[in-house]
Amino acid sequence: MIDPPEPLVVGALRPPEVLTPARLPVPCGLGRLLVLTVVFVCAACGLVYELELVALASYLTGDSVTQASVVLSFMVFAMGVGALLAKRLRCRAAVGFGAVETVLALVGGGSAMALHASFAWLGQSRTALVGFSLGIGVLIGAEIPLLMTLIQRVRRQDAGGAVADLFAADYVGALVGGLAFPFLLLPCLGQLTGALVTGAVNLLAGAVLVLWLFGRDLTPRARWVLLAANALALALLGAGMALAGPFEQAARRAVYGTAARVAEQTGVQEVVLTGGTDVPQDDDGGAGSGSGRGRKGSGRPLELYLDGRLKVSSDSERAYHRALVGPAMAGGRHARVLVLGGGDGLAARELLRYRAVRSVTVVEIDPEVVRLARTDPGLSALNRHALDDPRVRVVTADSFNWLRQQVRSRRGRAARYDVVVSDLPDPGITASTKLYSQEFYGLALRTLAPDGRLAVHAGPPLARARVYWTVEATLRSVGLATVPYQVVGRRADFSGSPDRSVAPLPPPAGPGARGGPPSAAPPGPTRYWGFVLAARRPPRLVAAPDAPPTAAPLRDLWDGWRGGARKRIPGLPPSTLMHPRYGQ
Repeated sequence: MIDPPEPLVVGALRPPEVLTPARLPVPCGLGRLLVLTVVFVCAACGLVYELELVALASYLTGDSVTQASVVLSFMVFAMGVGALLAKRLRCRAAVGFGAVETVLALVGGGSAMALHASFAWLGQSRTALVGFSLGIGVLIGAEIPLLMTLIQRVRRQDAGGAVADLFAADYVGALVGGLAFPFLLLPCLGQLTGALVTGAVNLLAGAVLVLWLFGRDLTPRARWVLLAANALALALLGAGMALAGPFEQAARRAVYGTAARVAEQTGVQEVVLTGGTDVPQDDDGGAGSGSGRGRKGSGRPLELYLDGRLKVSSDSERAYHRALVGPAMAGGRHARVLVLGGGDGLAARELLRYRAVRSVTVVEIDPEVVRLARTDPGLSALNRHALDDPRVRVVTADSFNWLRQQVRSRRGRAARYDVVVSDLPDPGITASTKLYSQEFYGLALRTLAPDGRLAVHAGPPLARARVYWTVEATLRSVGLATVPYQVVGRRADFSGSPDRSVAPLPPPAGPGARGGPPSAAPPGPTRYWGFVLAARRPPRLVAAPDAPPTAAPLRDLWDGWRGGARKRIPGLPPSTLMHPRYGQ
């Protein structure tokens, strides 16, 4: 006579809970292995959801440190809430786990599409980001208590051993999910399809565990309800995969205002080109951005977006690039010039207008931007094929690493440049903070000739005044004398957050002006581009003898300097690699 199985006891510090052994279609050892395999899969999917939220938040909002902190904080908090709520489901752990996985597959799999939709059509994604972080966290937190109950029903085991097995499978799954996201899912499937595929895998793993392994514990009604819910969820995820392409095109159209004619995800960033049917002519006859004279066509201006941020607009970029280049070219030699960033070729175009320029070295991290600048009809016409000029040499490298390599070579004697132009992404973007650090400017200083000048794009001087003046303080901290100046810009979001909370600035009524405050946009702080000119000795704003007729008017820049200098924030510490001080 075979004795009935002993009741399973869980817990030692409180009244024991008696769990009925599960009726499995396989031996207990194999059943336990299947439960641990599902733990592994669910952990991998859970970490993919988490990384997907962090990546999307960084892309859509820009400050990766802040966004990662928000996602992780809310998600970990929500996991604790989910673990507490799961206590009520332990009496029906199989059904509870099946329901949790169904909802988690839909919420996690659809999170990327929902965040993109919120950003594209509502103009912001922060609220949706917090909501999905909480929702996914609650569902992930509910998994472990329910799986703990299920594995104890497969085979009696002390609580400590069961927890160790579960967490071992969980952590290994997290490792696989963490590596699969950047190296497999993101490059092969993209953000939208990658999240949907992850949701489908999550759903199938939960369905196999509940409907097959623990299917005999379900009532017929529960089995059919779960089966229908899983089928519906899988159909929705499949429909999302099928519609991912058209959805992405519609979202781009909503963000950029028209269908993107170039949209590529490079190894560095997303590159999008729109318009390009209206490339104005410069006053001196070259393609560029003019004040309205010599325009050809009446289509949309060319716009270049990098990771959703407007980098170039053909109807306003001339004012920006000439303000960036002009002061650095004045008051000294400028035969050898270094451009950090500027892979679009527009800064190089302005530099080549000066007859004394003998060589221009452009250091750009993304080769795809350089390729477009050379081959795209609209962009190459806008930069007047500057990158194909024999005086221009393009280096594909990270600007920080390239400068450090230059300083270390030649026994510490780097090549000397008369002018260094820093045309880099906004300092308020986390990935760019090292390019505005004390260490970076120390390296740039060692590449300057004794009387050389350094021109830096430093972000909006009024909209983000603390960031702008921190750039200026960081330059002064390495021994450079500075001249901060500002010019009227066209867009409030020229290089800042892509949340588009501020509308584009239309042309003002004044003759020759290229930007002004819109009726619906906040006044003042949204109107300016900010720059800093630096040198070992106080730089002089004296027109270069070979300056082209269309060079930036130094008198206006001098007035901009006097206006900006009065608003300096005193006592700001410099930003360093170990202590970055920039933020959105």
